[in-house]
Amino acid sequence: MPTTAPGLLAYCRAGFERECAQELTALAGEAGVTGFVKARPESAFALFQPHDGAAAVALARRVDATALVFPRQVIRCGELLADLPVGDRVSPIVAAAVPLGTAFRELFLETPDTNDGKSLAALARPLGPHLRRALARAGVALDAADAPERLHVFFLGGSACHVGVSRVGASSPWPMGIPRLRMPHGAPSRSTLKLAEALALFVGEERVAKRMRPGMTAVDLGASPGGWTWQLVRRGLMVTAVDNGPMDPALMESGQVKHRREDGFRFRPAEPVDWMVCDMVETPSRVCALAARWVAEGWCREAIFNLKLPMKKRWEEVGRARETVAQALAGQPHRFRVKHLYHDREEVTAWLAAGAR
Repeated sequence: MPTTAPGLLAYCRAGFERECAQELTALAGEAGVTGFVKARPESAFALFQPHDGAAAVALARRVDATALVFPRQVIRCGELLADLPVGDRVSPIVAAAVPLGTAFRELFLETPDTNDGKSLAALARPLGPHLRRALARAGVALDAADAPERLHVFFLGGSACHVGVSRVGASSPWPMGIPRLRMPHGAPSRSTLKLAEALALFVGEERVAKRMRPGMTAVDLGASPGGWTWQLVRRGLMVTAVDNGPMDPALMESGQVKHRREDGFRFRPAEPVDWMVCDMVETPSRVCALAARWVAEGWCREAIFNLKLPMKKRWEEVGRARETVAQALAGQPHRFRVKHLYHDREEVTAWLAAGAR
């Protein structure tokens, strides 16, 4: 059985620690758990420490990191292991891991997503085999297919780390919460990676093939030059690309794209489509209201869209987006999720679908 661990450690993009802390605090408040957050600017993580250790465990068991906005990953961790001996970092880590459980789905060795973190990764990699062998000798399995948790070692420096766990199915399946996507050959812009990541996160690659079948239809609002359209075309969809700007010639030659030189906010489909995607540079409230109307009016079944956040009050802007959707779809079953993706910067990506789960 896992032992009590006093904190929730959330990884995020550097510069978004404040928003990450706000979300953790709000989550704890909803659960009636009091505590405080440590979130140093540009550190790429935030640590929520409840005043009650047992409450921390209860809170962690109800946290679903995939449903949160700014944290990429959330783990339940113990006290910081500081002053790790240079000659034997493994033994203290094993000692901290053993009370957390004896069987885990896998082991993630991680660092903050910062320049300093990249340097730490060079330390973590060669330590991995030694740590795995030492954990095995201590009776800890790291490849148990039915284990409900993953084991994490999050290095903050060469001699300091947190050891913690995350629940499989309620946490990111990727180390550091970052999907490893390569820029596909032939895509007209790097924005294509945003939609690829959004589909992997919100839909799941194993289900995308069912929800995006050849012959289905989509509208891409603000399509130029075609980064998001490219993702739809490669999955066999017939796409109406709406933008006054030019589209990539190779995409147009696919025979799957119709280019409409119109304002994305004024365009209306002649008949309902399966998907609407939108990456237009506009205020979040206006884009969110547009996407909500597409679903509310039945113009599409599912929508993925980006919301460009202001430099201040990002967390509050997400709250306004949720209110906009709730009002537009009042009384209509729907699902709505928002995430600050790895490939996002000063924006978040949202998914909205008609119908209940």
